[in-house]
Amino acid sequence: MVKYQDEILDRTFAALSDPTRRALLARLGGGGSLSVSELAAPFPISLPAIIKHLDVLTDAGLVVREKTGRTVSCRLTAQPMEQAMNWLNRYAQFWSDNLDRLAAFVEEDSWPTPPSMPTPAPTNVQPSVQASRSRAGSVRGRKKSTPPGRKPSN
Repeated sequence: MVKYQDEILDRTFAALSDPTRRALLARLGGGGSLSVSELAAPFPISLPAIIKHLDVLTDAGLVVREKTGRTVSCRLTAQPMEQAMNWLNRYAQFWSDNLDRLAAFVEEDSWPTPPSMPTPAPTNVQPSVQASRSRAGSVRGRKKSTPPGRKPSN
């Protein structure tokens, strides 16, 4: 039974993970049912893309489609969303309780007062700049070039 519940939650959260599908659910949240073309009207995507999103929502149990003649209408179903909310509320309660205990612990008056630390006096001494040891011993004058023309004879 637990595995079945996990599969329902997985499908519900997977369906809710897409912003287009959430927007479709929001449009259906006003109550009643809308045709697929009415649902698709404000979206900048094709009708086949909307139908694919509706397939995911239908597989998750969040939307029920009914065909009357040539018109397919959709309406919102609440059961999978209620199960997801129950799952989220358990964890919200868990974290709320833990954070309340943490806040009570932090606000206890039994904390010892730390001793005050003396503030170090500011210094106006600038650090001295030293040459690295590797350069200090290897400074040599640059060899001067001879002027163009004949080479001096020795």
